[in-house]
Amino acid sequence: MQEAVDSLDYIINTVPVFHPLKPYLSLLKLNGKLILMGAINTPLQFVSPMVMLGRKTITGSFIGSMKEPEEMLEFWREKGLKSMIEMVKMDYVNIVLQRLEKNDVRYRFVINVAGSKFDQ
Repeated sequence: MQEAVDSLDYIINTVPVFHPLKPYLSLLKLNGKLILMGAINTPLQFVSPMVMLGRKTITGSFIGSMKEPEEMLEFWREKGLKSMIEMVKMDYVNIVLQRLEKNDVRYRFVINVAGSKFDQ
């Protein structure tokens, strides 16, 4: 991540468990925004001078009206952005839960229900 320091305008953080924010804040340019979308039940921890001197913003939102996600998706489409995911089948869900507990997750998991085999 060192080569990406001070290179991003925004980070949309969807991680729903406690994690340090300092590594992500260092990636933001002057006036950058860290947008928290994953609800965390523990206090956030970050170095306040890093936020103040870099004029960085930490903000968040629960999903609101349909207009907000539509605007976000349109922005992503216009900019050619793509999310980084790990696609898994339904029979891998128990392993996914174990990996989440071990904090062994690099990307957001997406369950491919259509590609999964279900006993009928």
